[in-house]
Amino acid sequence: MNRILSKYTNSRLSLIIGAVLCIALLPVKFHAQAPKTITLDDCFTFFKFYPQTGGNFQYLQDGAHYVEADHDGVLHFHDLRNEQTDSSITLKLPEKARGFDQFEFSEDETKLLIRTETEPVYRHSVLANYFVYDFKSDSAEPVFEQGKQQFVALSPTGNHLAFVFKNNLYVKDLSTKRILQVTRDGEPNKIINGLPDWVYEEEFSPVDGDGMVATRWSPDGTLLAFLRFDETAVPEIPLTWYEGGAYPQRSTFKYPKVGEANSTVSVHLYDLSAQGMVGKLMGLEPDDYCPRLHWTPDNQLVMTRLNRRQDTIDLLLALPDRTIYMQEDQTNWIPTRLLLEETDAAYVEIESENKLVFLKDTFHFLWMSERSGWQHIYKYDMSAPPSAEGIRSGLPLTKGKFDVTNFYGVDEKNGKFYFQAATPTPLDRQIWEGDLNGGDARLLTPPSGTHEAAFSPTFDYFTHIWSDANTPPVVNICDRNDDTLRVLNKNDRVRKLRKDYGFVQKEFFQIPIKSAAPGRGGWEGFLNGWMLRPAVLDTLKKYPVLFDNYGGPNSQTVQNQYDGYMGSWHQMLVQKGYIVVSVDNRGTGARGRDFRKCTQLQLGKLETEDQIAAARYLGSQPWADPNRIGIWGWSFGGYLSTSCILKGADVFKMAMAVAPVVNWKWYDSVYTERYMHTTADNAKGYEDNSPLNFADRLRGDNYLICHGMSDDNVHWQQTVEMINALIKANKQFETYYYPNRNHGIYGENATKHLFTKLTNFVLKKL
Repeated sequence: MNRILSKYTNSRLSLIIGAVLCIALLPVKFHAQAPKTITLDDCFTFFKFYPQTGGNFQYLQDGAHYVEADHDGVLHFHDLRNEQTDSSITLKLPEKARGFDQFEFSEDETKLLIRTETEPVYRHSVLANYFVYDFKSDSAEPVFEQGKQQFVALSPTGNHLAFVFKNNLYVKDLSTKRILQVTRDGEPNKIINGLPDWVYEEEFSPVDGDGMVATRWSPDGTLLAFLRFDETAVPEIPLTWYEGGAYPQRSTFKYPKVGEANSTVSVHLYDLSAQGMVGKLMGLEPDDYCPRLHWTPDNQLVMTRLNRRQDTIDLLLALPDRTIYMQEDQTNWIPTRLLLEETDAAYVEIESENKLVFLKDTFHFLWMSERSGWQHIYKYDMSAPPSAEGIRSGLPLTKGKFDVTNFYGVDEKNGKFYFQAATPTPLDRQIWEGDLNGGDARLLTPPSGTHEAAFSPTFDYFTHIWSDANTPPVVNICDRNDDTLRVLNKNDRVRKLRKDYGFVQKEFFQIPIKSAAPGRGGWEGFLNGWMLRPAVLDTLKKYPVLFDNYGGPNSQTVQNQYDGYMGSWHQMLVQKGYIVVSVDNRGTGARGRDFRKCTQLQLGKLETEDQIAAARYLGSQPWADPNRIGIWGWSFGGYLSTSCILKGADVFKMAMAVAPVVNWKWYDSVYTERYMHTTADNAKGYEDNSPLNFADRLRGDNYLICHGMSDDNVHWQQTVEMINALIKANKQFETYYYPNRNHGIYGENATKHLFTKLTNFVLKKL
């Protein structure tokens, strides 16, 4: 249940009623031009206010050049040191390879891997045709011609590539064109080689990557490590597709829910030079997870082991004997030794792809941990022996009451590393340069707002994207002192549109909260929020308030960052006389471990209490109508809006829920057990926080529930069960459902259709 956001300051637009100028003694009145009216088509058909965040480009290995691709197959080479030397080449591509949506250079930059004809599978995975372009021969050839591939990766030497086709792993020699089939037991809904299963892809894909990677080349390109998933015992979920035929089509996929069997995962090692399997790693029990595979610079494989409760994570170093190879009818077990173990009374955080980074000196690695109560980076010596408990002491490289929110990499030559942190406030993100020896970090991007970066391989330059809540992104290429070398985009078009359409300024505020609950959850502090209000408030009028919330674990909707998607719809509602707010409840991110994990075993309880308390607080303000407060959300936000309209029926007049969870026992095992354990361990926690059990509290017919009927993530079952509960309680409600649509509800006008209903429901009920 994850999601992705891509994010200087304008003064508030004031309403100018008129001005009187005297010209030749004749009074003439001039009126300011009224702001243009925002429409649903502007928001969800033309995406008129959506900003750009840079082109499709990559840095080259020398760190001084970057390459940009266009839709015509032209590569544009840019020199950051001398703009006069910029150049371009046109790739000689076959028809099927044109219009590629992704490209990647081999490490020696003699080849280019391009992706075309992409078909989505789940949230991150795709089926596509891949081609390899050879700059020496000036030609492109398909990776595989028997069907679309689901994963392709060039070896570090650029001589081979690995790919997955129909759940089996293959290796192709780019010199001889020979293809070797590494595995042969792949089968839909049974065995997956080299790809994550559904729940791994959904819940273990890093927030700073494109999806979980289950196949990795060793640095020297001679070994290939991959995960094998045995899904045989995992229950299946059916999906129904309505495509105009006499009978609907049906499909199924494996989906482990709370307490059900997960895939049995194993880690395997293939030796390219010997063209044989080295063996299978020891150390994984049937219920363990393996969310990451890493290689050290000297070609040692490190397996991440996470127990099912997710409160203990281990790094296991493989010790393979490459003189022994597996026979088809036997298993060669590869021993492992413990490199690091970390525990947490709640759960161990593993969202980042760069949680673990090995230094090229082969003796040290960097590791992100919350052990201090905040997410920080530590340096470990691999050669130092661990304690009897397997614990190593690390050197803290970052310190303070803030969370490190992204780790960009290491410049070992200069002894530096680069990271993003929630500074100077949890609402902001800044880029920092750290010292590998533990010295003080240097702030690269001082202004408040949200700063994001992508560094060149030498770290001499980086792409710098900056925005704040009221300013569209500015995209520059900078040197390591943050001095701008090139401006790629200032989004002047969107800036002008904001003025033309009278966009109001987003304001931040804090709500004091005091929880009287004993023990965990007893808390006194504040919640962060943002608000959009009409530019001029009528002091004789009270305004309706709509909460737009998400509220899930480690999420954050209240951030000093531009929202170019939902933000335009919010502005449309403001034009219609509504105040729109969002509040980050307890359990959300960037405020340290205790704030984030205090919801453990009671997912939804404190979150609901905080949203209700926030509504009471805002309802007490002189400009707010306490009898006209509504709430809406999607996914976890749909769960929260449903919970709030039931448990806070005296506060919230209406609610809208899109694709909501209504009982956590029907959601996936990895996500839910991380926060709630199983129903066997925590039955009361599940029942106390299921909106199903509070359906009788609904007042009036002011609840709307919407869902995609082919949602592979939060199943249509959840909404059906909520409807059953409301019918049983004799409660009136409204519902919209979308055939053949997944969790995102898009395609063939679905997005605009949904938001038309949401808008009309707000206008009618609030």
